[in-house]
Amino acid sequence: MAKRLQKIIITDEEHHLPYSKGLMAISIMATGLPPDQAYNIATMIHEALRDEGKPLVSMEQVRRTAEKVMEREVDSKYVDIYRKWQALGKLHKPIIILMGGATGVGKSTVATMLSARLGITRQVSTDVIREVMRSLFAPELIPTLYNSSFRASEKLRIPLPPSTDKVIVGFLEQAAMVWVGIRALIERAIVERTNFIVEGAHVVPGIVDPQFFKDAYILQVVLAVDDEQQHRSHFEIREVETEGMRPFSRYLNSFDNIRQIQDYILKLASEQEVPVFQCYNMDQTIGMVLDFIINQVFVEYTNGRVAEGYVDKAMDAYAGRERALSQMEIVTEEGGVN
Repeated sequence: MAKRLQKIIITDEEHHLPYSKGLMAISIMATGLPPDQAYNIATMIHEALRDEGKPLVSMEQVRRTAEKVMEREVDSKYVDIYRKWQALGKLHKPIIILMGGATGVGKSTVATMLSARLGITRQVSTDVIREVMRSLFAPELIPTLYNSSFRASEKLRIPLPPSTDKVIVGFLEQAAMVWVGIRALIERAIVERTNFIVEGAHVVPGIVDPQFFKDAYILQVVLAVDDEQQHRSHFEIREVETEGMRPFSRYLNSFDNIRQIQDYILKLASEQEVPVFQCYNMDQTIGMVLDFIINQVFVEYTNGRVAEGYVDKAMDAYAGRERALSQMEIVTEEGGVN
């Protein structure tokens, strides 16, 4: 029987780092599994590697062991998502996630959780972009920037026909201006090859054509809460969480406007074929959004070739690149070339 080890070293990682259950759990959470379950699986993977009695393992061996454990412990769909995410390896293009939806549906919370699970370190709210733009333009010049998206109509100066939906016009006018900042951030992320999440009501379906940014994976989603009472309760929770800094009454007074904007966003999402995810159970929503993101990137990464066995080919290609890079480093060190 092989000797049971206490420490496992991953040989093809920089500096031969020891196996980390925390890092492994983060990788597994990208499948949509909740943190506690992901950590339990990461622990099982560690135990399986220790039982093999090999102190040095490759990252490919770790991944294969992870698949075996997950096949035994969780639904096969999570294994499929894990394999696809691992097969992507080091993408040659950044992932840009654009998350829209009306005020109060849970965009900030979902975006933060997505960042943690996908290892994305850059995230920004369009409210922040709007705040920056306020410092550049006086209220007299662009008054609609100086109200919330659901009250931008109060600052409209252009005479409109009585039949015009001023709430939507004000919302769109503000969104169009904030889009200038969103576009600049996307372009910067592409130059830096940095994964990025932009969330906010101003991320309107159809406002960006993904084909315009061919050097990135542009993924647009919309969050919604169909049930009015549930939607209203989000603002009550927000008031408590911010210790009154974002009072419930402020949103309640404009709740009809917020719901009207949501209806309009959902209509646009349907027309533009942007997926909509209901935000009632946070874990379920995160799981569905992760599933969509990873599958969409994988389909584009493989040029639509998702037939059985292609995941293995992509994994083999990734492993081959890693081995090639490792050999190049060894040659460089031996040859003394910088």
